[in-house]
Amino acid sequence: MPVVQGRRDFFATLAAGALGAIGARAAGADDSPPEVTTVRLSKIPGICIAPQYAVLDLLRAEGFAEVQYVATGAGRHGERMAEGELDFSLNFAAPLVLSIDAGEPVTVLAGVHSGCFELFAHERIQSVLDLKGRSVGVQGLGSIPHVFMAVMATYVGLDPVTDIDWVMSPKVRPKELFAAGKIDAFLGFPPEPQELRARNIGHVILNSAIDRPWSEYFCCLLSGSAEFVRRYPIATKRVVRAILKATDLCVSAPERVARTLVDAGFTERYDYALQALTEVPYDRWREFDPADTLRFYALRLHEAGMLHASPNRIIADGADWRFLNEIKRELKA
Repeated sequence: MPVVQGRRDFFATLAAGALGAIGARAAGADDSPPEVTTVRLSKIPGICIAPQYAVLDLLRAEGFAEVQYVATGAGRHGERMAEGELDFSLNFAAPLVLSIDAGEPVTVLAGVHSGCFELFAHERIQSVLDLKGRSVGVQGLGSIPHVFMAVMATYVGLDPVTDIDWVMSPKVRPKELFAAGKIDAFLGFPPEPQELRARNIGHVILNSAIDRPWSEYFCCLLSGSAEFVRRYPIATKRVVRAILKATDLCVSAPERVARTLVDAGFTERYDYALQALTEVPYDRWREFDPADTLRFYALRLHEAGMLHASPNRIIADGADWRFLNEIKRELKA
């Protein structure tokens, strides 16, 4: 069932400070009101998608009376949109490409940040190439960590099917398997890396926020249900604008956003949330081209034997940059 965030005081602190600094409404305030006043966003355990959780008052300022957070399994955003249960979501680029390739009704609208994944390994492993013959924990085949790890492995010349021992447990999360020494490597995203570092477990051999080529492209992008985008263009633009303004808040007011994440129940530890917000590059949405990101990951997934369509077809079928381009002009990017 959707989790409805209906209490107007959830984001009161955020609204009083950083929201006032950037303005509740940007240029374009004379736009027509949104065609619908309810919007459904995804909710997953990771907090790298903080803009999606810090956006409530911004969406209200854009004319939305009700915002729902729908619990969504990682990587299942496209399926939930196809089922008519979800309107917008932030998600890693590679699964979005696979969703478009599979014909799921997903439209990519903007890039948000350029890296949050960290690959942890035990001490004798120093690079992705060293994972040949090693065990890597993932939630399941086709999950976000599995897809990204398969792309990484292919990029350095490994065969992700035969060279890596994928370990899955229906009862124990990969992070805990790694902490117990039962697997050799684990790909985590906030707040998992922050917790592992605090516990002094393993070491990082790849950080997608700083290591090339991954850091040169968007990691998480904003996508919408193709049906919602088609039927409600004004509402879509207003959602995109609110999410990108919330992304700016993650840069200008990370302490306030971290407190919001904790107070609203999206995560438990303020210190881990703040650390993640100061480490994830949220300042790239004006600079990077999301089309380049879709093209890059389409090529990598094709190399890994996981994609059928061409990069140009992926972009043509699954992206719409009109709203982003308008908002960039409005916010004087």
